[in-house]
Amino acid sequence: MQNFWPSSGFSTLQRTERGWLKPTDDYLRLFLARPELAPVPESCKAELALHAALTASPSRPVSPGELQALQDSDARDSYTLFLRFRDGLLAAGTLEAYYLGLFAAGGAGRINIPPLFIDLLVQAITHSLLEDARGDAYTLRAGEMLFRSQRISTEGGQVLSGDRETMDMLHETGGLGDFGRFLAEAKAPQRTLTVQVLSDDNAPDYWQQAGRHRFLLDLTHEVTHDLSHGLVFTLTRARSGLKALAGVLQLWVQHFLGVAVTIKPLQKIDDEAWRWHVGLDAESTALLNDLYEDRPVEPVRMQRLVSLFRLDFVNPAEMRADVAGKPVYLGLTMDAGNVLRLKPQNLLINLPLSTTM
Repeated sequence: MQNFWPSSGFSTLQRTERGWLKPTDDYLRLFLARPELAPVPESCKAELALHAALTASPSRPVSPGELQALQDSDARDSYTLFLRFRDGLLAAGTLEAYYLGLFAAGGAGRINIPPLFIDLLVQAITHSLLEDARGDAYTLRAGEMLFRSQRISTEGGQVLSGDRETMDMLHETGGLGDFGRFLAEAKAPQRTLTVQVLSDDNAPDYWQQAGRHRFLLDLTHEVTHDLSHGLVFTLTRARSGLKALAGVLQLWVQHFLGVAVTIKPLQKIDDEAWRWHVGLDAESTALLNDLYEDRPVEPVRMQRLVSLFRLDFVNPAEMRADVAGKPVYLGLTMDAGNVLRLKPQNLLINLPLSTTM
């Protein structure tokens, strides 16, 4: 399989017999090399010494005195957060165990590391899942949604998902970074960089790292053609990004919980016996709760719903007895700014699992 997501650090990790990922010194060095921790010209001698010592031995203990010696308060804060993350990760033993510990059994109140660190964990774990699955470009692009915010466009009858950071950068600087921002401020002409909807024709280009995040993923359910005379032809999209995302989420549940599920995109919930639902983001959690309780929902909120999904357990005995055999409905919703922030942890902590598992 071609290399993908080199920044995930997957190649520096070790797999346990269970298939979970064990952190290594090389993995921790990737964090030390990030802009948040890498020395800058203004770094004091104590900061340079600490960074050099940790780079040589990322697991070494760091005394409170070493942190207090850092002259820059932002640097002290950055190293404090990194060491908290590092120590928790090493104590847990695997990326998966640490990730679950952040959220399980009320763990949300104990999350004391930056969201960036959580996203990097998810990226490495998702890389591992898709490395085994030998996913194609559609699957890999859908996998990015688990750890990168998306900006959703609903114009022209299509629902398109674009990488939020990339879309905002292109809008602001034309993809030229600080230089593009300078040109924009000077009202100078800029070259145009375009984004593409991922298709069979351009899928091979996904592997070109420089342009990877410029691919839009089509999340449209179906294409409907009016043939006149009251005839309507509905074409199901063979390369639906929703189908690819559903496949990634199936792997995610299996990997963490050891439970086989099937997940399929759904256009509406038509179930008088609706018993359980899980929002894949904060917006859809609130929306599904309101729909389930039969509370009125404003049309503008309904329009933000990107998709519904139906999740079924392959073995109903692995579900809670009172809902065994019932489907679990999932929701995916953008916020008022058309941003979608998928929370894959919701699938791990909110499924109706049997207490005997």
